[in-house]
Amino acid sequence: MNIDNLRAFLVVAEHANLRSAAGALNQSPSALSKAVRRLEAALQTVVFDRVGKTIRLNAHGQQLRQRALKLLALADETTAEFRGQLQRLRCRIAGPALLQWRYAAEIASHLHAQHADAGLAFQSLFEDAALNALDRGDVDFALVTGTAVNATLPAGQQAVGLGTITMQLAAGATHPLVSVAPAAQRAQARISATSAAVLAHAFACPDRSLFCGLARGGRSDGWRDDQLPRRIRYWLDDLQLLLALVRSGLALAYLPDFAVAEQGLVRLEVTDCAYACVEQTYLVWRPDLASGWQGRLVASLDRR
Repeated sequence: MNIDNLRAFLVVAEHANLRSAAGALNQSPSALSKAVRRLEAALQTVVFDRVGKTIRLNAHGQQLRQRALKLLALADETTAEFRGQLQRLRCRIAGPALLQWRYAAEIASHLHAQHADAGLAFQSLFEDAALNALDRGDVDFALVTGTAVNATLPAGQQAVGLGTITMQLAAGATHPLVSVAPAAQRAQARISATSAAVLAHAFACPDRSLFCGLARGGRSDGWRDDQLPRRIRYWLDDLQLLLALVRSGLALAYLPDFAVAEQGLVRLEVTDCAYACVEQTYLVWRPDLASGWQGRLVASLDRR
């Protein structure tokens, strides 16, 4: 069984179309088709069902896909070890942009402490897409929240806790609520206000969840509009634009704690509301397909 044929098999499995897969591999469709047939001949098993231009994995193909991922991971690690390339590894991470913002520097620091010349490739994907990419072997890790983990991870995937993200109500330094606050509170960038005072002002809100991409209306950011209905004036799908609106003093927003701190915003504590939206965060990986460097990185990040 040829390793190159296994690599070709995985690309065809991902694209479910010979022409698309051939384009990804810079090969002709006929050459790729021959590689697949050589693999099937070596295994004496048909692994694809062919329907018109579509080529789909059958039950044997699904079984081979899992085995091929393990074999190729071992082959790549072995090649790197004997060629002395372990210090030039490339770590691929997928997840929502918001989680990458929070954890990219920390992950990079841990990885470079172990492998100074390692490269990192970050891909912005919503949680489901990130987990699917991990399952296909397209990335080494997925960054997700507890909601995705609790929805049952695909077989073979394991989650490592990274910490929590707490959403906080934020305002810009020129917002009216900040202007009338006591000087001592303004100096600490942390002021108190009643829910009535807060809800009298306009809000900015993402129109889709920044983690999973689903449209959830006013609750896309985790605020309890069923209990404290807001007047949302600005709907948007760009986090940087949302932050700009808050900094300008035009709107309040419910933002991750690290974003409030890093952007120089003022935290508003609602005195008559005890509710807080807290997201558990995780790094997900495939131990059964992992190289040694992945296990070492996970061990350095694990906060259990």
